[in-house]
Amino acid sequence: MDSVAPTHVLLVSFPAQGHINPLLRLGKRLAAKGLLVTFSTTESIGKEMRKANNTTDDQAIPVGEGFLRFEFFQDGWEMDDPRRKDLEGYLRQLELAGKDALHQIIKKHAHKDHPVSCLINNAFIPWVCDVAIELGIPNAVLWVQSCAAFSAYYHYHHNLVPFPSESQPMIDVQLPSLPLLRYDEVPDFLHPSSPFQFLGRIAIDQFKNFSKPFCILMDTFQELEHEIIDYMSKLCVIKPVGPLFINPKAPNTSVRGDILKADDCIEWLNSKPPASVAYISFGSLAYVEQEQVDEIAYGLLNSGISFLWVMKPPGKHTDFKFHVLPDGFLEKVGNRGKVIQWSPQEEVLAHPSVACFVTHCGWNSSMEAVTLGVPVLTFPQWGDQVTNAKFLVDVFGVGVRLSRGQAENRLILRDEVEKCLLEATVSPKAVELKHHALKWKTAAGEAVAEGGSSDQNIQFFVDEIKRRCVAVTSTSITSF
Repeated sequence: MDSVAPTHVLLVSFPAQGHINPLLRLGKRLAAKGLLVTFSTTESIGKEMRKANNTTDDQAIPVGEGFLRFEFFQDGWEMDDPRRKDLEGYLRQLELAGKDALHQIIKKHAHKDHPVSCLINNAFIPWVCDVAIELGIPNAVLWVQSCAAFSAYYHYHHNLVPFPSESQPMIDVQLPSLPLLRYDEVPDFLHPSSPFQFLGRIAIDQFKNFSKPFCILMDTFQELEHEIIDYMSKLCVIKPVGPLFINPKAPNTSVRGDILKADDCIEWLNSKPPASVAYISFGSLAYVEQEQVDEIAYGLLNSGISFLWVMKPPGKHTDFKFHVLPDGFLEKVGNRGKVIQWSPQEEVLAHPSVACFVTHCGWNSSMEAVTLGVPVLTFPQWGDQVTNAKFLVDVFGVGVRLSRGQAENRLILRDEVEKCLLEATVSPKAVELKHHALKWKTAAGEAVAEGGSSDQNIQFFVDEIKRRCVAVTSTSITSF
């Protein structure tokens, strides 16, 4: 690195794949603009990232005009501690250990003449904002869901519109500048029937702290959600900077945040005709019951469509079991299908042989599909996934609805799976879906290109950090 230390930004991620990916992508975008970026999360995740991606702590990796490095911290519990299964309890422990770890990391860099000029965190760890306030360091937040989901949480937190409740569980929700959301299209952490209501409380805790960051960055882009972004920008300082996985200033950087090592599947895709393969992946956390896996398998078999299916192993700290395929399934499909444990998803979705994406509708996957021009079959489970599915189908026009989420409590049978697969790949509807998907692909490329809406917002953010960083010096944090 140059003798003059670049502006230093510390990113702190919630330790889950769906949070790590967008924050690391933001880190690469900031580094490409000339900043020194340190990415941090728990050591338990760091261990998996090193193994999957061959990364090394403290090594400054050139990215565009700047540098990216990793620094992980201990969460205070052993890897096999059974308490990790209790997410609420673990989050309390993470805050306790994380606050102390961040103080030490920031103090260390101050003494090394690389003072941290800005702290950026994502959702579920709102306490990072408190650390920034304590140390007088500028703070920003990366919102890793859609602006529509942000609006839902915001209006719920401030009690601005009626939401489903114990007494009225099936009321629909009308948010400003959004289409009407059915009761089962609202982020279901906010619904009284959700088994994960505590995750909604954690998300709302973030909103209690949103007066502290000077900026809320979002992994979306102006053209995709322009009406709701314009509306919410009147209430908060919002800067859409997505799609973050596209980095024009450092397109070939190999730094990845995968926790699982991706299997080799590109050669197999190369052997398939254009627009002939259905790609199936339900993300890093969503778990589909075995009975539903069977129905999907038979739907694929009966459709005659080639497929690449990601069947990830169950998480170490869950009670989920490995999925199994029906007897003789792989023999019947032969080379028409390939099953893997994890994929290089961006490469897969960008591959010309992929015709559609059967997805759980996590926002990362939704953004990747929309901005790579791939139609989707929506199979949401919970959280903001049900809201994303609504937009993919009814607003963005790139999807066929396969499921309405866990609130529907329904097994999607093989005939319906087959019908939706054919609709999204070989029917007249497929042509319409592809047309819309390619329109969004063009818009996304323009947003991140130099001078585009997202590029301008990233540059604004970089300039603002540099302007604010003069107040952050090593002497200001040596007293804690």
